[in-house]
Amino acid sequence: MNGKLNELRKKAMSLPLLPGVYIMKDKKGVIIYIGKAKKLKNRVSQYFGSQNNHPVKVRKMVENVDGFDYIVTDSEFEALVLEASLIKQNMPKYNILLKDDKGYSYIKISGDKYKKIEAVLQKDDGNAVYIGPYTSSYAVKQSVDTANKIFKLYTCNRRFPEDFRKQRPCLNFYISQCCGVCTGKISESEYDESFSQALKFLKGDTKSVIAELNEKMNSASENLEFEKAASYRDKINAVRKMQDKQKVIFKSVENQDVFATAEHDGTVCLVVLRFNDGMLYDSEHFFFDKNDEQPETVRLNYITSYYGMRDSIPRQITVDGEVEDRELLERWLSEKRGKKSVIYLPKIGEQAQLVNMCRENAVDKLALYKGKSGKTVAVLEELRELLGLKQSPDYIEAYDISHTAGADSVGGMVVFKDGRPYKKAYKRFSVKGFTNDDYGSMNEVLSRRFNEYLNNKDNKEGFGRLPDLILLDGGIGQVNAVLPLLGEYNIDVPVFGMVKDSKHRTRAVTTGGKELEIYSKRAVFTLISSIQDEVHRYSVAYHHKKHTKSSVSMSLTKIEGVGEKRAKQLLKTFKTLSAIKSASVDELMKAEGISRNTAENIFNYYRSENEL
Repeated sequence: MNGKLNELRKKAMSLPLLPGVYIMKDKKGVIIYIGKAKKLKNRVSQYFGSQNNHPVKVRKMVENVDGFDYIVTDSEFEALVLEASLIKQNMPKYNILLKDDKGYSYIKISGDKYKKIEAVLQKDDGNAVYIGPYTSSYAVKQSVDTANKIFKLYTCNRRFPEDFRKQRPCLNFYISQCCGVCTGKISESEYDESFSQALKFLKGDTKSVIAELNEKMNSASENLEFEKAASYRDKINAVRKMQDKQKVIFKSVENQDVFATAEHDGTVCLVVLRFNDGMLYDSEHFFFDKNDEQPETVRLNYITSYYGMRDSIPRQITVDGEVEDRELLERWLSEKRGKKSVIYLPKIGEQAQLVNMCRENAVDKLALYKGKSGKTVAVLEELRELLGLKQSPDYIEAYDISHTAGADSVGGMVVFKDGRPYKKAYKRFSVKGFTNDDYGSMNEVLSRRFNEYLNNKDNKEGFGRLPDLILLDGGIGQVNAVLPLLGEYNIDVPVFGMVKDSKHRTRAVTTGGKELEIYSKRAVFTLISSIQDEVHRYSVAYHHKKHTKSSVSMSLTKIEGVGEKRAKQLLKTFKTLSAIKSASVDELMKAEGISRNTAENIFNYYRSENEL
């Protein structure tokens, strides 16, 4: 803990109740954090109060604070402008949300006789020719990939003509995305023709490319070279198709940026899609750690950070939720741009589609970053939003109670990790204190589970790990039976019940007296239904096993000399009633506690008319 907390708190309490900027410094006088405040005294003093209320990132920052300065401003807006300016100048360690690693991109042309086209971020070959620089690496990569596919240029690392026929052609040749230079069957003049057309296409001269291809197609057709003519025709169609795609993506979109995020397992991915004249011309994404700040505060921070690093600001900025100090931020953006700039929160229509497209991109990139499937991240993110959870429910525990008219009551616990059954963490509970009472049984099972957590929490695995979400097979009654336990054990885990319809199909989740319908959320509906079916199957299977053993045990106790203890020992040794029935006297005596006399009684019982 910071030994200067009391001193820093005392200094913070003497600050004025005015807007301004505060500057945190470490022992070496290096600026480590810059923030703005509507009232300096209230905001800065919060840092040096109880550290238990702060997220981890803030606690680490406070531990390194040795002193702070402040600048009073005339308004909140001036504080916002000054904060952005100071952050850009100093780049403090704890302010850096988005790192501007965006550099220039080039189109690289290498090779002597058979030239290769690549998208690169820097000039690294003195023998190559470079076209550029371009500010959008996204646009350069997309264009080069498209040109290589349309004109079937090679993209491998082989050198030609040196590597002719040394290896079999790669997959691109067999899916018609490469002309197969490596086969040695493509002449230099043929390849050079395709290369020249690809270069014109990349420079935006598609009209002359189509005209040239048309001319060659007609010539080939007149010479009865129909295969060659078909090849030119396919290239013309591909270029025209690409033109149609590039004309207009969204008709009403002019000059705007779209922001959306996806969160999973403590990491947030922000994607920014940039549009001009209805076309997507750039895409950027950033990863940063999730903190405990409100979503509207996080949006303010990343929008300020993003445009603090850029001079190009669009007329409209479309976001996926509320933004803190929205009016102040719009004013700052407008003054920086020199024209009016607005922040837009769409609910329906084309703009909402743009936000969804942006969010889907964020989900895919986050899934790739985490090594998980996009569908998994998407459904868990959708479930998090539906239930209003603080974090993605990557680790879910579900519970169900099963019994027969109150007899042999059991509880089953299944675990879904990253949206899939995690069977090594499944647990079974034999209910001891309740008969024919589902609510009491559920309370007992969860109480035992939480006790196990307190005894094993240092392990961080199995019972030592708390779930991100608890689901109970049942309605509000089951939820109410468990909620008091959370307070007793001081455990903060969201609990929801899984409600079935009259046909025993999952239809909703419930908590706090209200139901959340999930039919319209297809992916969430499928996940919840799978969890409910699995926990029901698991608990019923355990109940049947226990009930069967109970029934067998009762039948064994009808034999003279066999009590409950000996019946259990027989089942432990022979596993099934069938094995006991077919065992000889000597084999029966191998079970602990079974004498010859008792073994003979068992042997004779199952070979007499008394057998059940």
